[in-house]
Amino acid sequence: MSLAELFILAVGLSMDAFAVAVCKGLSAPKLKPSYMAVTGAWFGGFQALMPLIGFLLGSSFEKYITPVDHWVAFVLLAFIGGNMIKEACTCEDDAHDASFSVKTMFVMAVATSVDALAVGITFAVLPDVNIWWAVLFIGVVTFILSALGVFIGHKFGERYKSKAEFLGGAILVLMGIKILLEHLGVINF
Repeated sequence: MSLAELFILAVGLSMDAFAVAVCKGLSAPKLKPSYMAVTGAWFGGFQALMPLIGFLLGSSFEKYITPVDHWVAFVLLAFIGGNMIKEACTCEDDAHDASFSVKTMFVMAVATSVDALAVGITFAVLPDVNIWWAVLFIGVVTFILSALGVFIGHKFGERYKSKAEFLGGAILVLMGIKILLEHLGVINF
């Protein structure tokens, strides 16, 4: 996996966290650097941890997955991305929670990083993936975008939440299609 592909994947994965961070910023009565750091640390940490767990799970079952790895990657990424696009297009008004408590942030970090678990399983079946570099990179990108999301949410409000979620979903779906088409020999990047 190239650095450009990893960057695109990291941005796609972090869009859920970014969207929630925008809501956190929107709900914060005052913008504090500590809010940005806490949000970035929770979301970035879990976005790094979950692919590692997924990789370990996927590696355990690699001999069963390898014959259909391209289909597994495609289905997982398309499903996750499709759900993100669906959520972006629904008109639900999310409740904004102004709390930055450990309990609140833990629940939000887990909720926004479940898709990264599936991506970790995908990493286990892809050739040339350095899992340590990948999880560190995903964590750092998510940290930065989540901290930025709190700032943007506080300054600009709801305007960017659904757009970020839609973009993240589209990126994941396109990555899944690319993996499938490469394996089938239709394209070669």
